[in-house]
Amino acid sequence: MSILYRSDAPRAAAWAKYMAEHAPDLEFRVWPEAGKLCDVEYLVAWQVPPDFIAQMPNLKVLFSSGAGVDHVDLSAVPPHVPLVRMVEPGIINGMVEYVSLAALALHRDFFDYVEQKPTRRWNPIEVPPASARAIGVMGLGSLGCAVLERLATYGFRLRGWSCSSRRIEGVQTFAGADRLQPFLAECDILVCLLPLTPATQGILNRELFAALPKGAAVVNVGRGPHLVDADLLAALDSGQISRAILDVTEPEPLPSEHPFWTHPRVFVTPHVASMTQPETAAPILLENIRRHQRGEPLVGVVDRRRGY
Repeated sequence: MSILYRSDAPRAAAWAKYMAEHAPDLEFRVWPEAGKLCDVEYLVAWQVPPDFIAQMPNLKVLFSSGAGVDHVDLSAVPPHVPLVRMVEPGIINGMVEYVSLAALALHRDFFDYVEQKPTRRWNPIEVPPASARAIGVMGLGSLGCAVLERLATYGFRLRGWSCSSRRIEGVQTFAGADRLQPFLAECDILVCLLPLTPATQGILNRELFAALPKGAAVVNVGRGPHLVDADLLAALDSGQISRAILDVTEPEPLPSEHPFWTHPRVFVTPHVASMTQPETAAPILLENIRRHQRGEPLVGVVDRRRGY
């Protein structure tokens, strides 16, 4: 059986090494050394051109190398081929670290002190307790729940919103479009961890910002198209939004002339909040392949109707 890896080239060697040591019965190929595509049964990929999938008539499973699948054209994936997203500890841990860093930096006025340093101002800012600050997380999947669990250890008041109803201990949860505004009304820091679907594209817009408390901060670690850039800039300039931390943008890389680079209230990172780690992801992938070979259910199968 053959596996084709078409993803992050710098880490391909680590994937190949693990598979050679733990699954010598599987032929692990790395793009572009793909051999005959008609032989490929398992594809691990990020960007997948539609015509590429059409060249693999024996494809059994398409594994996304990341947690999201919005980069895959679902219409190009045959109905009998499951699309599986990556669910592995490295992705979760990275996201928990990043959102914790962002939330704490905002809570403790870190960026205000960064601005003070060039002017040599010694101006202590009063620090409210974490219990006085409410953090809302949009998206209550494995990443959102892990983030909320970590944020709870700091004592923040926690709120969560998703399309479908969820119950999470210690978190006030809201579900559905009609409960979005009540959720937003008390969020001092808003974290977007939603999957990108037609329903969530552009959800971080003027109406949403207006529903937040004045001076709230926004952290987008979902996808760039969740955000309407012009609406965020307007909300920042009016003071409705105090700061924004963006790990994702549209497009990526963010063009050098984009106003996010120079806006004093926007902090941008280059889509690094969470990355698949070969040392933890490769065992997860292999176990899923073994499950498929044994006829057992795969972990992380995408519901094509919902898009995640």
